[in-house]
Amino acid sequence: MTPERLARIKHILDTRQPDLRVLTDQVHKPRNLSAIIRSCDAFGLANMHVVWPKEGFRAFRKTAGGSYNWVTTHTHPTMVDAVSDLKAQGHKLYAAQLSDRAVDYRDVDYTVPCTVIMGNEVDGVSAGAADEADEHIVIPMMGMVESLNVSAACAIILSEAQRQRKLAGMFENQRLPQDEYDRLFFSWCQPTVKRYCDDRNLPYPPIDHETGDLVDGVGWMREVRVQRANRPRWDDEVEVPTV
Repeated sequence: MTPERLARIKHILDTRQPDLRVLTDQVHKPRNLSAIIRSCDAFGLANMHVVWPKEGFRAFRKTAGGSYNWVTTHTHPTMVDAVSDLKAQGHKLYAAQLSDRAVDYRDVDYTVPCTVIMGNEVDGVSAGAADEADEHIVIPMMGMVESLNVSAACAIILSEAQRQRKLAGMFENQRLPQDEYDRLFFSWCQPTVKRYCDDRNLPYPPIDHETGDLVDGVGWMREVRVQRANRPRWDDEVEVPTV
């Protein structure tokens, strides 16, 4: 872990916005979903919510640019579940939806806890989610086409949300809850150890926040090796990671 890399991780975590989110309503094109994830990372979002299309989803790594590693993705079985969960967290819901009650996307308040709902490429936001939304927002169009690609529209909306939050000083202090900050700090500094612990339901070992290194990596590996030596023979664990 270089000092430059550690400083970048800390800066990103210090500016992450836990209460600005995106919810995709069965967006089905992998490149669009990957681009939306990339925009979430670029504009400082910590979380994205998805209701997958029936055929499922596989991120195109090239399009996502690795950003799926930096944005926590929460999945919901239905839009009813997603909307209910976000409303229970106190979020206002802004659906990107052309309707009689739609307003300019720049006219809503993104400094409050809020979620932008992006509909799928064919049908837009589902009727039930549109009914539950606090506001319908649109991007004014001045050309022959009537709509933008869903990922492009999402980036434009998040750019406005970022602008409003910067003016409100919301990027100047850590806003992530400390437990989430610590979890992400460990995950980003020690991805191999993180995967090893997650796969085996092990607690993360202590990490030095000044260096990004394990406090006692050698001692932790020694303890894990002792545990592996005493495991039942049918337990086919892989090798302990190098730290």
